[in-house]
This record gives sequence, structure tokens and C-alpha cells, in this order.
Amino acid sequence: MEAWLIDILNQFGYLGISALIAIENIFPPIPSEVILTFSGFMTTKTSMTPFLVIVFSTIGALIGAYVLYYVGRVFSEERIYALLDTKIGKMLGFKKESIHKTIQWFYKNGKYGTFLGRCIPVIRSLISIPAGMAKMPLLEFTIYTTLGSALWNTILVLLGSTMGKNWHKVVDVIGQYSNIIVYLLILLFVLFIIFHLYRRNKRKNNL
Repeated sequence: MEAWLIDILNQFGYLGISALIAIENIFPPIPSEVILTFSGFMTTKTSMTPFLVIVFSTIGALIGAYVLYYVGRVFSEERIYALLDTKIGKMLGFKKESIHKTIQWFYKNGKYGTFLGRCIPVIRSLISIPAGMAKMPLLEFTIYTTLGSALWNTILVLLGSTMGKNWHKVVDVIGQYSNIIVYLLILLFVLFIIFHLYRRNKRKNNL
């Protein structure tokens, strides 16, 4: 993997970093922590500077975030309601009112979720979709996505630069952190489904 990343950086430099981060935001073939920490390490071996690596990686993150934001805009609240009217949607027992309240909450508080979400592995890419669904103002989305991405990128690039040849250790730690988040998200999703099925059955029994 190192040889492949070196080839990308040698051929395309900062633009290669932007492209890799943009792709990683949409479909993560290589986690951003690998790209960023390795790029940070490469600033100690090449003419690249940490500042420009951070700038171009943030541009790449913003490009990728825009793609998912517009995916969210296409996958509108009305389309979710249509899915709820299907057989599977009715089986799960989700209420349109609950979905509407969730989207409205994100519309009002989405800037905080967008900023913080950009600093959390796994969630950092997906957070752009509900922002689009809630029709979060594009300027506001851009500002908080840029700030959150710049913070995440700065931390990893500087860690990679500081750790040098031991940049892998940073990736290992973040990888463990990411796995914990994935397990928590799966657990929360399962509990969410169980809760809604329980409420649906309870309503039926009370009829």
C-alpha cells in the first residue's frame, strides 16, 4: 500500500491527496487516517508541507461531502415517507411524525452535528446525507464541513509528521476506535428496531 500511495503522491502531489480524500469520503477504499497520516509522514521525506497537505485534503473532503449532500437532497423526506408506506416500512412501525421531527431537529441543529460528525470515523462521511435530506443551507454546510474536516485533517497530518516512520501506530489506534464506533452503531440500530417493534406490538395489544 505504501508503494501505491508513494506513486500517487509522486505523480499528482497535492492534487492526488485531494482526489484520494474525495473518493474516500464517498466510497472508502482506503481510510482517511491512512492517507492523512502517511501524507504527514511524507512531508518529512519530500518537499510537501503539512500546511498544504491539510489545505488540499480539506478541499478533497469538501468535494466528497458535496456529493453525499446532494444524494441526501435527492433522497428527500417525501421519498422516506413513500418507503414507510411499503410493506417493510409498515412492518417496522416507523411513524412519519418521528421522521419529520428528526429531520427538523437536524435542520435546526445540523451545524453542530455536521462539525462534530466530520471528526468521527465512519460517521464523518455519512453525516453529509442527513444534512442534504434536511436541506441544510449549502453555505452553512460548507462552513461546518470545512471546519470539521480541517480539524480532523490537521490532527492526522501532524500526527503522521510527528510519528515519522511509526505513522502506522496512529492508523492502528484509530482503526480500533473506528471498530468500536461501528459496533456501537450496529447495537444502536438493533435496539432502535427492537424498540419500534415493541411499541408497534404494544399499540396492537391495546386496541
